[in-house]
Amino acid sequence: MSDLVGQVAVITGGAGGIGMALAQHLGNRGAAIVTADLQDSAVQEAVQRLRALNIEALGVTCDVTDAKSVERLAKRAFDWKGRADLLINNAGISQQSAKLHQADIADAKRVMDVNFWGVWHGCAAFGPLMADQSHPSAIYNVGSENSLFCAVPRSAAYIASKHAVLGLTESFREDMPDHVHVGTIMPGWVTSGLSAKEVAHLAMPAAEFADIVVPQMLARERFVVSHPYNVVRKEQRDQAIADSYARNAPRQDGDEAHDVRLLIAKMRSG
Repeated sequence: MSDLVGQVAVITGGAGGIGMALAQHLGNRGAAIVTADLQDSAVQEAVQRLRALNIEALGVTCDVTDAKSVERLAKRAFDWKGRADLLINNAGISQQSAKLHQADIADAKRVMDVNFWGVWHGCAAFGPLMADQSHPSAIYNVGSENSLFCAVPRSAAYIASKHAVLGLTESFREDMPDHVHVGTIMPGWVTSGLSAKEVAHLAMPAAEFADIVVPQMLARERFVVSHPYNVVRKEQRDQAIADSYARNAPRQDGDEAHDVRLLIAKMRSG
C-alpha cells in the first residue's frame, strides 16, 4: 500500500518501541519519516533501519524537554520537505515504582518534563506551522491507558503525566483550525524501552499495535485505542463518578445555569 506517498510524518521518541513501529508502518505506506530521539547514535541506527526497508528517512537529535530543541526539529522537518502531514508526540519515560510520599521528586519532575512538557513543546512548535499549511494534517499525542485510569500502581508521576496529556490534547484541539486534526493515542501495555526485558513478552508487540492504531489515525479518530479490556477499567471509574453525581448532585431543572461552557458562550455572544 502506498497511500501516503508525498506525505511527511514526524515522530518523537522515534528510535525504538512504539515510535519505530509507527515509523515502519507509515513508511511502508509511502510516508517520508522524520525520526527524532535524544541519543544521536539511536537516531542514526533508526534511520539506517528505515532506509534498509526503502523508507525515506531523516534523523534529528532532539530533547523534547527543551523548547528550542523542538523548534529546531520543526525547522529541520519543514526545511527537508516543506511540509508536515502528521506529528506524533510519542517521546516518553517511565518512573521508578514507589508510593507517592516515597518517590524521588527529581525523578517525578523528570517524568513530567518529558511526558507532559515534551508534548506541549511539540504542539507549540509544530501547531502554528501546520495551521499555516492549506492541506489537511494531524497531530497525535501519545497518552496511555493511564490517561483514563490508574493501570500501574505506585506510578503517581507517570499516571499524572498521562492524564495531563489527555487534558492538554483536548484543549489544544480547540486551538487549531479544522484542517489540523488533534487527537490522543491511548496505548495499553506495548513492547518498548519502558518495559523490563524479563516481562516484555507479556506486552502487545509494537508492530501489532501500529497495525491497529495507524488506520485510526488516518481516519482522524479523536481517541485512538488498542487494548479492548481497557473499557472495563474505564467504565469502573465512569460509573463511580456517575454514582457520586446521582447521590450528591443529581440533575434538576435549570441546572445548566451554572454550566461553564454555556456561560462562556453566552458572555462571548453578548
